[in-house]
Amino acid sequence: MDDTISLLSEILDSVPPRLRAITEPQSIEPRIEGKWCTKEVLGHLIDSASNNHQRFVRAQLASEYEGPGYTQNEWVRTQAYTSEPWANLVDLWTSYNRHLLHVIKAMDPAALGRPCRIGGGEPVTLKFVVTDYLAHLQNHLKQILP
Repeated sequence: MDDTISLLSEILDSVPPRLRAITEPQSIEPRIEGKWCTKEVLGHLIDSASNNHQRFVRAQLASEYEGPGYTQNEWVRTQAYTSEPWANLVDLWTSYNRHLLHVIKAMDPAALGRPCRIGGGEPVTLKFVVTDYLAHLQNHLKQILP
């Protein structure tokens, strides 16, 4: 987990200033026709942080975790991220991930092997859920900050 902690720390040190450099008009420009704009991608990352926060905590409190997936397009649409000020989204994403970093640092190492089943999928370990969260985060940040 040390590598995951280091990488998330590095992201939280380097990415927020780059996100803040994006203007409000730039944040709503469609990146590709029919795909999410930058605000919606960051909103999706906030949704991912929210859903994974629950997983990270609940999986430590039981011998195994089973929880729902989520319909990402509906979550983004329902929350109307395009009408939220860009600065608010950047601040929320940054704060939420700083808290997740804290949660990850505080995780009981014995819990990392606990089975987690998400949205009816095959069981994976809590460690996998954490590292997969970070890989997902990096993938979408590359879309926002090429």
